[in-house]
Amino acid sequence: MDIEDIETFVEVANSGGVSSAARRLGLSKSIVSRRLLRVEIGLGAKLLARTTRGAVLTEAGTTFRDHAARVVAEINEARDAISPAGDLRGRLRIAAPLSFGPRLFAPVLADMAAAHPLLNIHTSYSDRVVNLVGEGYDCAIRIGYLRDSSLIAKRVGPIFAKLVASPEYVKANGAPETPGDIIDHQALMQGTESWQFMDGTRTITVHPQGRHKADNASALAVAAVSGLGLAYLPDGVTDEYIASGALVPVMRRYPPPTAGIYVVRPSGQNASAKIQALTDRLIACFIEHT
Repeated sequence: MDIEDIETFVEVANSGGVSSAARRLGLSKSIVSRRLLRVEIGLGAKLLARTTRGAVLTEAGTTFRDHAARVVAEINEARDAISPAGDLRGRLRIAAPLSFGPRLFAPVLADMAAAHPLLNIHTSYSDRVVNLVGEGYDCAIRIGYLRDSSLIAKRVGPIFAKLVASPEYVKANGAPETPGDIIDHQALMQGTESWQFMDGTRTITVHPQGRHKADNASALAVAAVSGLGLAYLPDGVTDEYIASGALVPVMRRYPPPTAGIYVVRPSGQNASAKIQALTDRLIACFIEHT
């Protein structure tokens, strides 16, 4: 049984169907279907039951998926172990934030791809927090303050933020002097998040309110430039607006705490050489720029 066929079955099982697996693998649906059929013929068992909504694992498929996933992981580790030093190959599927990921992380990923011609890097940019295991990602680059989870996280650099507003908003509404004043202002938020500020070594948490929300930091910056309210945003999103005068920092006596940039991966497995190489490159990038 070909290892590529087994890897394809694992992808189909994890993604819930042939179509989604084909998109993840960058293959046609016919190729994925042929590989899946070869695995079923080799085992003499039906692994997936097709439905109108996709495919579900049969009992045999569930049992084989668990074993197959371990085999694929061990094969990939073996490939890494015997490859010449620095020679990366195979596929690395990464989830990265959309807000400023293309500007901040895309150059690092492009350099990595250029340095390793046998490596296929597939990056999905979205501010949505993806399910790494359920959606078939090898790792994710995340920014901010990580919530408790079963993921393994490696900090690769710092990220700084500011509370900002447009000069027009400040002229019309004033600027908050203390974190407690924020409740009297319109806040531009992604959801119902809380904002944190530092008073010396003490952290102050506030729960802002606002009528304009977006799930993307760049969109919130545009709303702030339009004078709709206060925005709590990373420097990478606001630097150009502040330089042009379209936004101004406010309440500077109480800065947001320094957050982090992390490479996260599922627990229960060792970091592959590909993930380690990505982590090392990101660390080197942020050391160079700090």
